[in-house]
Amino acid sequence: MSNDFIPRTDADYHNFFKNITSYVTKQTIGVPTAWTHIPMEDRTDLIALQAEWETAYLTTLVPHNPELTKEKNRVRTRTERALRAFINRFLRWPPVTDLDRDNMGIPNKDLIRTPHIDVTEAVALRAELRHIREIAVHFWVDGMDNKAKPSGYEGAVLIWDVLDTPPTRPSDLKRHTMASRTPYILEFDETERGKTVYIAASWQNERGHIGQWSGIISAIVP
Repeated sequence: MSNDFIPRTDADYHNFFKNITSYVTKQTIGVPTAWTHIPMEDRTDLIALQAEWETAYLTTLVPHNPELTKEKNRVRTRTERALRAFINRFLRWPPVTDLDRDNMGIPNKDLIRTPHIDVTEAVALRAELRHIREIAVHFWVDGMDNKAKPSGYEGAVLIWDVLDTPPTRPSDLKRHTMASRTPYILEFDETERGKTVYIAASWQNERGHIGQWSGIISAIVP
């Protein structure tokens, strides 16, 4: 059985996403024990993503329209990546409790069986220009010839940012996501074309432990 906690069907994903957004909103607005570790802009982004998904999903609950279905699938792919990254960044750790995660439908780390506790493998990565406003990030275990992720690992945590000056450390990179497969496609705004994006990565196992950060690579946004 897969350890992936994201529901497979659109209907279940819709309810899952809506429940998490409502729960996070409740815990970050006007609650004495508010989750102050979640920045306001990240909460706002989550609400906007859920609203975008809901609009795309509800339009498909009418007689079949291929174009609407295609758009819904595109929105699901993008919002699922963002939701997964939000969960892994903010909802895996205190002050979020095991009971909170139960209420949100997120499995607790200690209930996920995996032989890995410490993450010892390093990530190697390479950026490839794909299309306009898109860069493919290839990643694999440093020193290995194949690109399979380590057994029992959720994937690679990718962090990146478009900056005017080179970063000095990974924490300077503010965008993030969990990439379960390689390559992972980064998408950029039109205003970011011609600028430099900096990227780093680390493996994360299914208990939420991450390893060492890779070196920071860079590429010009096409």
